[in-house]
Amino acid sequence: MTVPTSRIRIAAAPISWGVCEVPGWGRVLDAGTVLGEMAELGVRATELGPPGYLPREPAALRELLGGYGLGLVGGFLAVVLHENQEAALTEAEESAALFAACGGDLLVLAAATGLDGYDDRPKLSDAEWATLIETSGRIREIAARHGLRTVLHPHVGTHAETEEEVERFLADSDLPLCLDTGHLLIGGTDPVALAKRYPERIGHLHLKDVRGELADEVRAGRLPYAEAVGEGLYVPLGDGDVDIEAMVRFVHEAGYDGWYVLEQDTALGERSPEDLPKRDVARSLAHLDGIVSRLPAAR
Repeated sequence: MTVPTSRIRIAAAPISWGVCEVPGWGRVLDAGTVLGEMAELGVRATELGPPGYLPREPAALRELLGGYGLGLVGGFLAVVLHENQEAALTEAEESAALFAACGGDLLVLAAATGLDGYDDRPKLSDAEWATLIETSGRIREIAARHGLRTVLHPHVGTHAETEEEVERFLADSDLPLCLDTGHLLIGGTDPVALAKRYPERIGHLHLKDVRGELADEVRAGRLPYAEAVGEGLYVPLGDGDVDIEAMVRFVHEAGYDGWYVLEQDTALGERSPEDLPKRDVARSLAHLDGIVSRLPAAR
């Protein structure tokens, strides 16, 4: 299996192999296994993954990724934006410097709650929301000084999760979005409709497919997010309830030329087959290959 290379840029992320920063998430495969399988599948770039999984020293990270023929897209930074602004800016400075030094060009920002996991979300006051907007703008300035673009990632268990919050952020900030098809759907937003309403705000793309019935349970608060992931919330592209083809077709026709990141949150139990992530990513790549083959020719 190799990725479709002719018309779009495809990357992967360690979370598709179960690598996550949440305590007790599941079994974590070693970096050699994950990066090696990415390379075997024909992927040529990755997002960084959670802090501490891959080296934080630029030369060591470049050497490690280069040994597998992989480049770095950038990385994910979930940080509290609504309070203690200076701490957020310090963390953003460190992450942006690392991403840039290792060849990345993107900082994917999420509005963390400050709590462990993704299940509890304290309601923000208007003043805290204003601080969130200001802090995200200042982080963009920091990232830009390092040559990086910044996108805001609507994400389950953050302060930009629901459709109302996503729309409020779009109204109050001019930061582009990371359109994550899975997290948007779980939060109650149709990702294709959002892309069509705001094509100019598409800054990055995470492709996920989702089992709608489990998404409904998470949205209603009846099932914790991590538990839902363990029960198979995310499935290979084409097996769930997200219209992946419509999303890819629309953003392509709208002129999007960024990365299409296969980023399917996975949690591996002790009895999960070790090759399960590779098999699922391969199926997603095959589905994406079919979609790309049907895209209209460039004008």
